[in-house]
Amino acid sequence: MFPIVESREIAKDVFYQKIRAHRVARKRKAGQFLIFRFGETGERIPLTIVDSDPKEGTVTIIFQVVGKSTAELAKAKVGDVILDVVGPLGLPTHIENFGTVVGIGGGIGAAPLLPIATAIKGAGNKLLSIVGARTKDLLILEDEMRAISDRIVVTTDDGSYAKKGFVTTALQEMIDAGTKIDLCIAIGPVPMMRAVGEVTRPHGIKTVVSLNPIMVDATGMCGACRVTVGGKTKFVCVDGPEFDGHEVDFKELVMRNRAYLREEKEAMDRYVHKDGKCMGSAAPKAAPPGAPTPVTVTTGGAN
Repeated sequence: MFPIVESREIAKDVFYQKIRAHRVARKRKAGQFLIFRFGETGERIPLTIVDSDPKEGTVTIIFQVVGKSTAELAKAKVGDVILDVVGPLGLPTHIENFGTVVGIGGGIGAAPLLPIATAIKGAGNKLLSIVGARTKDLLILEDEMRAISDRIVVTTDDGSYAKKGFVTTALQEMIDAGTKIDLCIAIGPVPMMRAVGEVTRPHGIKTVVSLNPIMVDATGMCGACRVTVGGKTKFVCVDGPEFDGHEVDFKELVMRNRAYLREEKEAMDRYVHKDGKCMGSAAPKAAPPGAPTPVTVTTGGAN
């Protein structure tokens, strides 16, 4: 059993939680994730480890409510326990002194970006950050990213806060201004990561993306998280979650992420109308086609 020691909403339908998991806290590195199962009949959900405190034995997760499993987790209170927590999983981010690194976090993607950006900055790199969201209410971790960045640009699609536009627009402006970029790391919705790759490709800027396909066992055995990278099949749980953004088959990834949309909707509907009563504003909203399922996020399912 893994008790929740802190839980709070940090943006609309976005939750911050600390979970006591001593072994994971001691071992985790930037870029890795965990798999949790809330109860006996719960779904296995992958979530990026945002932070850890080995001394107190806690790991921090940030997730967005998009389905039944994440809605249940969001309702958990301090003192409630998660049945299973497995991790750290996945390959850690390769960290070295690259030079100038642009870190891009779109929406909930700012959560997995934060530990990577922190490690990148700690290795002596110049860190330029771009953090964006559809609207101000969905923007997260601006202060935390600002604290570690040499420069930060904040965008909102609707212009409700900071710079109006997409993160790719801010990236293109950096490139047009002559900024020498040695590495770009982009984490967020699949369309955003694909768009970032198209911006950097003509300039030969190495681009790393963190993928979040559907995932089940997280050991490389089930094959649910397979993606095509550079024409070869990779398993995100053991080969990733980070890959060359110029070699990922994003079209295939989008199609695979849609595999269980019907089941996700049915699970959500049953949860919303549990016992014949609508849960109203607490009900999770369906993710748009092609959008990553939170973590599960690192990956998926009817979460």
